[in-house]
Amino acid sequence: MRLTPSLELDEFRGQVRSFIADKSPGVKPRAGIRAPEPEQIPDLRAWTAALYDAGYLGAEWPTAYGGTGRADLERAFVVAEELARARAWEPIGAGTLAASALIEFGSEEQKARFLPRIRSAQDIWCQLFSEPGAGSDLASLSTRARREGGEYVIDGQKVWTTNGQHADVGYLLARTDPDAPKHRGITAFALDMDTPGVDVRPLREITGTSDFNEVFLDGVRVPADRVIGEVGDGWRVANSSLGHERSGVAARGADLLRQLDDLLELAEGSRESGQPVLDDPATRRRIGRLAASVHVADLMSKAAQSRMVHGTEQAADSPLVKIFFSEANLAAAELGVALQGVDGLLVEGDPDVRADGWWQDAFLYARAYTIAGGANEVLRNVVAERALHLPREKR
Repeated sequence: MRLTPSLELDEFRGQVRSFIADKSPGVKPRAGIRAPEPEQIPDLRAWTAALYDAGYLGAEWPTAYGGTGRADLERAFVVAEELARARAWEPIGAGTLAASALIEFGSEEQKARFLPRIRSAQDIWCQLFSEPGAGSDLASLSTRARREGGEYVIDGQKVWTTNGQHADVGYLLARTDPDAPKHRGITAFALDMDTPGVDVRPLREITGTSDFNEVFLDGVRVPADRVIGEVGDGWRVANSSLGHERSGVAARGADLLRQLDDLLELAEGSRESGQPVLDDPATRRRIGRLAASVHVADLMSKAAQSRMVHGTEQAADSPLVKIFFSEANLAAAELGVALQGVDGLLVEGDPDVRADGWWQDAFLYARAYTIAGGANEVLRNVVAERALHLPREKR
């Protein structure tokens, strides 16, 4: 395992950092993976296209579609870290996820149609996987797709669809064989979101924003040539594309370190009963414990990155990084509110609120990270069963 970057990688980091400073459409005003406001969409399409044009996204794509044809995980990790460090917008939508599926499993016609439009951000994609009864246990999905001539007719409901209200295309999983075992009989589709029968309903969350959506599919007709991969092979398609999405491991460590810096700045300017909060030994201990957790989570992230680069990845790596990140992130948000004392009750828009209410919003959002991407309780079972080979929990 090597954690010290090369001179070449440091130079690349400097280039990425300068590019973000020059080209980014601005800092994200809120914590987490959030949907933008409608008026921000044109700028974010242009920003996503600029990241592809500069080679910071899609470098591993085939040369025919603008890539180099080879993956460079270290550089991909640097890009993810620098976007998180700067709190810049990530590429909008699920286009990078869909592109992985299309490159590995899509037909030549699908690649020619969709990949250039993903690079140019002409198409924003959303991920239509999760359902009300199929979250961490995604294979339990019940959305059905039945063949009628040259089309599939799809009925069902999806939920927690980030950017669904902005999406042009959906990367959809539906069950085409209800009699097959639950991990089989699932098929992946590319769904035009303006197809009749698609009803996107934004969900207003505790944060006051609508980042997620529920999507209802009522008799939606999809041409058979929109199947990604083989019929009934959607579980493999989905898992393969998710397996290519590794840059989030790097972003999590950088995000925590940025939060720790901001938290220290908040603490240095906070007072309780007229006294600096840092004069309180209990507060200093709490900050110290959090700092230790953040640095442990960052080192776990870097160790996982190193193993990914060298092909020695372990089953526990990604689950443990996600668990430690989400719990340290929640602790940071809780402390960020607590350090403000009674002013922690203020919210975005109040005249005296600190950091424009960023910590309060982060606090309301942070619990979601312990559930999204696999609930921490489920991931602990994954670590126990797949990495430690402990007896399986009774189902």
